[in-house]
Amino acid sequence: MDKLTGKAIIAMGGGPTAVINQSLVGAVLQARQYPNITQFYGAFRGVEGLVEEQLVNLTEATGNNLEMVAMTPGAGIRSTRVKPNEEYCKRIFDVCKAHGVHYFFYVGGNDSAETCRIVNKFAMEAGYELRVVHIPKTIDNDLRVTDHCPGYGSAAKFVAQAFMGVNLDNRSLPGVYIGVVMGRHAGFLTAASVFARKYDDDGPHLIYVPERSFDSEEFLGSVDAAYKKYGRVVVAVSEGIQDKNGNAIAATLVKEVERDSHGNVQLSGSTSLGDALSDLVKDKLKIKRVRSDTFGYLQRSFLGCVSSVDANEAREVGERAVQIAAWHRIDGSITIERVGDYSVRYNLTPLQDVAKETKSMPDAFIDGVNNVTTAFKNYARPLIGELPIYERIQAPPVAKILNPAK
Repeated sequence: MDKLTGKAIIAMGGGPTAVINQSLVGAVLQARQYPNITQFYGAFRGVEGLVEEQLVNLTEATGNNLEMVAMTPGAGIRSTRVKPNEEYCKRIFDVCKAHGVHYFFYVGGNDSAETCRIVNKFAMEAGYELRVVHIPKTIDNDLRVTDHCPGYGSAAKFVAQAFMGVNLDNRSLPGVYIGVVMGRHAGFLTAASVFARKYDDDGPHLIYVPERSFDSEEFLGSVDAAYKKYGRVVVAVSEGIQDKNGNAIAATLVKEVERDSHGNVQLSGSTSLGDALSDLVKDKLKIKRVRSDTFGYLQRSFLGCVSSVDANEAREVGERAVQIAAWHRIDGSITIERVGDYSVRYNLTPLQDVAKETKSMPDAFIDGVNNVTTAFKNYARPLIGELPIYERIQAPPVAKILNPAK
């Protein structure tokens, strides 16, 4: 088969990650091995910039510059929250065709895969050969087919380390602490807080994910029981927890909720859920020292908290996308398959298998309504990598003299 000659373009969509630029750089540098890819453009601000022809020529970026960008969190050519409809995707295709682009790569989640599918459809209908490959990324880890998503491991590492610190703080000055973690429909990220536990009494003592219905009475009972047992409580909770009817708890406990441009309850960047749960504990359990934090955007692009496995795999999916498009002239979404104790294979799946819908944590990863299983820890541990070590003072107590009975 003759090689397809033309330009390539890459765009980024959705929330950034700590390793998303590894995928960008992997694709750009890999393309330099194929003379038939004549130029490699980057769409500034994702498909939003693409339709406005805000393009940069990444062919002229130096290798050193690209490698430095690869180690930098956040979207190097910026991203967008635009969810293109059919008309928008037709404009994307028109720009690609006008610029002689025959390779389109889109780094993103399920909405980005759907964009790829629609753009690919327009290209086929027009009889214009445009190889379209979706490069996966999302800290939510909720893309279908793939075992896990680049970006998740580093964000999970941040969550685990944050709760390590929170646990040590909470043990120093006991009380109730509630940490709200990203995850509208999937609890993978919140579940990573389990790696903060080292000793039997370490927190988080309770872990709530969206895959299990949240009940306020159960929550209060569990907080009360843990407080009586440990004298303190650390709670990890997904921002997207719902009641048995599928209503967001953030909407049921808060009188006035913010909504995003798509009509969804605003979860990230809002402290309302943490505040509401804290007020509930104070009011019903009469515990005075109750604190909450909303991790918000801190989880996504935290500098200096990157999983090496995550970074390597993010680079690899970018490289594989170009290889598949250039060698085999086929379209699809790159997926990661776990093999052996921990190794991976990179495959290609049809765009429609990844587009639109998301996946949730499997039941085997969830223990009851407020904990996770060893199976989840075995799944997530290699993705997160090494974590900091902490220790407690090991010293015998001194016998009392003035108050021996106390």
